[in-house]
Amino acid sequence: MKKSDRIIAFVMAGGQGARLQPLTAARSKPSVPFGSRYRIVDFVLSNLVNSQIQTIYLLVQYKSQSLIEHVRKAWTISPLLQNQYVTVVPPQMRTGDHWFEGTADAIHQNINLIEEHRPDLVVIFGADHIYRMDIRQMVDFHQERNADVTIAALPVPLKDAEGFGVIATEADGRIHAFEEKPAHPTPLASDPTQAFASMGNYVFNTEVLLKALRETKEAGETDFGQHVLPRLLRTHRLFAYDFATNEIPRIQPYEDRFYWRDLGTIDAYFAAHKDVLGLEPVFDMFNPEWPIYSSNYQGPVARIQGGEINNSLLGAATVVHKGARVTDSIIRRETVIEEDVVLENCIVMDYVRVSRGTHLRNVIVDRHNFIEPGEVIGYDAEQDAKRFTVTAGGVTVLPAGRVGYFARDVEGSRRGGYGE
Repeated sequence: MKKSDRIIAFVMAGGQGARLQPLTAARSKPSVPFGSRYRIVDFVLSNLVNSQIQTIYLLVQYKSQSLIEHVRKAWTISPLLQNQYVTVVPPQMRTGDHWFEGTADAIHQNINLIEEHRPDLVVIFGADHIYRMDIRQMVDFHQERNADVTIAALPVPLKDAEGFGVIATEADGRIHAFEEKPAHPTPLASDPTQAFASMGNYVFNTEVLLKALRETKEAGETDFGQHVLPRLLRTHRLFAYDFATNEIPRIQPYEDRFYWRDLGTIDAYFAAHKDVLGLEPVFDMFNPEWPIYSSNYQGPVARIQGGEINNSLLGAATVVHKGARVTDSIIRRETVIEEDVVLENCIVMDYVRVSRGTHLRNVIVDRHNFIEPGEVIGYDAEQDAKRFTVTAGGVTVLPAGRVGYFARDVEGSRRGGYGE
């Protein structure tokens, strides 16, 4: 990628996240918290900024207020540099009285932004995945092959590929077919045990994109994967970029070098959190040469009064009282863990108070909750299902409470002072 290249990015952040209910009851999928301090959207935005692509439009739609607030507080890049910003764009209805009706329609509704910037390239990425990627390397691949469109693709075992959109390619990466969740996916030319699964991330030559969007609009079509790309395949040069060739500095030997997770379900979301735990995590969140950015929280550090903590992450301003036992868990900020609480394999989000004597196992507690003293959750799925969501994988999910509910007048409570 040359410094003279003019590139703008669109991030598709309108995902409803129906399979992540109840975590998406009041927020979109990209704004769901992840780890001890991040939101899912932070990963794609960090990849773009670290790749020196800093003109970014975030297209939002469903239940977007939480995401808008997060971006406002966390993603002000530089007010002094005109072309460095993350701007939230809800449906403008410039081309009709309707919301975004698909990925291509979302970009078409904002075609004026492309026309105003006149970039050389447009990158279009999703906001729903956890990964690190140097997008400059994908752009270099695109330009070296004189491609019109490049699609990021992840090699997956053939037995797993039937759940993805599969890309069939020549040896040089040129695409010759798309297969939507095929029963018999086409294997990679270089490895017959694997197939290319589309990651839904694209690099477009601008003029190719503009022409394709206008043609798609005239045809009444709305989607890149179903409509735009199959049509372009007949007339243009489309290539697949192998994500497994992407190199990130300072990746540790114990990490999965090509880590990429689609957090499409509660069980997938829960499992991904295990990948960031331990001294040698599969996905190490600490990488000074490729940081994941998020909010500039101004509260104090965590306070440990006593208890036993094993293989866990604690967010800022968390308080752990004497006699508590926290194992294989992630506790986000401004949470209080009282005396004699037992947490095993749990995710406890911001502004939660877990009262004394509570036992939680395989539980996700969403924000703004007050867990009554002596509660036992996660030990009897049948009983838990009468009150909460219990997944097929055995994870119990407590939905978000009311804002401020946790901050009732309880001795020692000091929650809510710094939060979003």
